[in-house]
Amino acid sequence: MQDIIKKMQSLGFNQYEAKAYLALVRIGSASAYQVSKDSGIPRARIYEILNGLEQQGIVLKEEINDAAQYSPLPVDVFLESMQVNWRTNFESISESLKDLEKTELTPDNRVATLKGAEHILSYCRTLLKKAEKKIVISIWGDMYEELLSDLQKATKLCALKGIVFEVEQPLAGLDYHRTTSYTKNIGHQKWFILSIDGKEMIYGPSITERETAFYTDDPVHIYLLENYIWHDILVNRLVKNQDAIVEKWIATEREQFFSL
Repeated sequence: MQDIIKKMQSLGFNQYEAKAYLALVRIGSASAYQVSKDSGIPRARIYEILNGLEQQGIVLKEEINDAAQYSPLPVDVFLESMQVNWRTNFESISESLKDLEKTELTPDNRVATLKGAEHILSYCRTLLKKAEKKIVISIWGDMYEELLSDLQKATKLCALKGIVFEVEQPLAGLDYHRTTSYTKNIGHQKWFILSIDGKEMIYGPSITERETAFYTDDPVHIYLLENYIWHDILVNRLVKNQDAIVEKWIATEREQFFSL
């Protein structure tokens, strides 16, 4: 029950309004006293709450033998009404926000922090929809799976380039990074990079490890990280068909470079 109340609150109802409507759904037509008793809403507040819901059209009121009886808007009608209201509000706020965005001055190139797995994924999907010419990525299996359907749609309109880790049969245009001692022991450092048209980029650790990423439209950041991806691809291609001696040499050189 608490879960339903919280979800109704996310639709704009307060806790008492949600409890009153749910009580009426459960018991049908009832007096204010019965609603108060069933829902736990204080009697001093129940008439205020029910009258407010009546004003919204969520509760129906009728006088029977000089006593007020309340009944809920049928659930199917309630849900349809909520859906229509949500769609109307969404379309209205979308237009208003887009108009506002057009009138605002374009900010200087920046690096912004993104928080929350869903926000990060939504931002990535938004960038993929905006891509017009080229998408460049470096990505591990978990993030790749999250964005696969969006990548597939985007590649119908523009080129896809980059490198993937722990992904079998990646999309055309993507190199598969060979398995090495470094990739096997990388632990929590499975970063991703997503760049579109050389103009905007999101990068950060896997969202399963840390729900933080970074957005930038700074050309220097984008240039450096796209070149990082190309360097990774180039080394991977050069080494892929070489023997274990070369792989061991690279591992040794890397360890020496990053040692204290």
